[in-house]
Amino acid sequence: MAARGGKSERVNLRMGEADRRLFLQAAAEQGESLTQFLVDSGRERAERMLADRNQFVVDDQRWGAIVAAMDRPAEVRPELVELFGRARPE
Repeated sequence: MAARGGKSERVNLRMGEADRRLFLQAAAEQGESLTQFLVDSGRERAERMLADRNQFVVDDQRWGAIVAAMDRPAEVRPELVELFGRARPE
């Protein structure tokens, strides 16, 4: 995922030596700088966390589309029927 905007802010972090080595190793494996690795990782985690929120604000047009989708009759999807009919792997 591409960085958003230009680089204009500096953040200083304190971390243990073991964490620093771990992050450096992971960044090297990705071919990234430590900064880029930490920014990308932090962004991914923040986006996942925020996506799990249960309250969203939408405009009238988008709300209409959501309501229309919820009002449509359910479709039987044979591939999903088959998938959910399988025994759970142990």
